[in-house]
Amino acid sequence: MDDMLLSAGSSINAIAEFFTVLFIFLMILAVTYFSTRWIANFQKQKINSSNIHVIETYKIATNKYLQIIQTGKKYFVIAICKDTVTYLTEIPEDDLDIRPDEPIEPVHFKEILEKAKKITTMKKE
Repeated sequence: MDDMLLSAGSSINAIAEFFTVLFIFLMILAVTYFSTRWIANFQKQKINSSNIHVIETYKIATNKYLQIIQTGKKYFVIAICKDTVTYLTEIPEDDLDIRPDEPIEPVHFKEILEKAKKITTMKKE
């Protein structure tokens, strides 16, 4: 009889310990999620309010890029390598073909999943 009470008590302790650990894990996950979102929004606001904008980036090779940047009202071409950034030239605004940013439609996972299901059902038939 004593053994049954001890095993019932230890299983209750195990369940309580499991839910405590699960609760702590979920709290850490929530704090991580919200702090990441806060940092991302803070950095986004800081980038949007600066006077330096990257207009275009072109990859030349691994870890080597050409960038057209706007600083104030002037445009510059810079080369970015693994360890260096090199000024190349200034470009007059008239020589640039600057297109406004096109809005990107959000892609929903459900739509992708439905397309994948249709493809797999078509292959089975």
